[in-house]
Amino acid sequence: MGFYSQKILPYLLDWSLSNPNLAKYRQEILAQVKGEVLEIGFGTGVNLSYYPKELQKLITVDINPGVAKLAEKRIQASSITVDYRVLNGESLPMKDNTFDSVVSTFTLCSIAQVAAALKEIYRVLKPGGKFFFIEHGLSKDSQIQAWQNRLTPIQKVIGDGCHLNRNIRQLVEQQFDHVIIEEMYADSLPKIVGYLYKGVATKAT
Repeated sequence: MGFYSQKILPYLLDWSLSNPNLAKYRQEILAQVKGEVLEIGFGTGVNLSYYPKELQKLITVDINPGVAKLAEKRIQASSITVDYRVLNGESLPMKDNTFDSVVSTFTLCSIAQVAAALKEIYRVLKPGGKFFFIEHGLSKDSQIQAWQNRLTPIQKVIGDGCHLNRNIRQLVEQQFDHVIIEEMYADSLPKIVGYLYKGVATKAT
């Protein structure tokens, strides 16, 4: 990773993903998390303040070591013990059937081999375990889709691999049999970047 990815992008991510218009979506999805928890794409730790109070420990992974400095501030301020690891979500060292919950927020857009990452999420979940996610992606509106497709090559450079046009529903449903997803435009965000997928996918028992 270069200078931009490690020194500049973390601050841009922290600013954009701390947007208060996204807070309610985080609250809604993270309130359901329980048990042994893994968060993929921990970033600067924005989710920490939205986890249930009874959660005591969280294992997190993020491929970008540049976000660690910003994440550390939130980790120190949290009552949750965070086991922070610099890892690629496409290849996890955890054993099969380890976690009750896996969390991903605004992460699947930027993982290069996203299908491989979802396969790994499924693998490390216990039978009956749940994958909780909030992601932005491909709109149902054909006019918005056209702009998402046009701008994704630029966005991939600015956002270090971020795609505006990934069909998150399709990607998750390819890996999980039981998926509940809500799709909506986020309040007060441009439609090109603000089409959200909020959902829970359950691993078969």
